[in-house]
Amino acid sequence: MNNKQIKTIKEIYTNPVKSDISWNEVESLFQSLGANISEGNGSRIRVELNGERAVFHRPHPQNNIDKGAVVSVRKFLNNAGIGL
Repeated sequence: MNNKQIKTIKEIYTNPVKSDISWNEVESLFQSLGANISEGNGSRIRVELNGERAVFHRPHPQNNIDKGAVVSVRKFLNNAGIGL
C-alpha cells in the first residue's frame, strides 16, 4: 500500500464517519489489498477479498461516497480481516 491508500483506510475507520472519501481512492485501496473487482449491472461493482464478497454502487454524478457506503466498506473490510 502506498501513502494515499494508507490515508484512505484511516479515513474509512475514522469516527465520526466521514462522507468526503473519493470512490476512486476506495477502489484503489481494494486493488492494493488484492481484491478481485468485476463490473455488475449499471454502476454496481462486485468485490471479493479474502473470501468475502460484496456489491457496491459507484456514486454518481459526484465521486464521493456517503456515510452509509463508508460504513458498508468498513464492515466489508472487517469481515475480510482488514482493519487498523
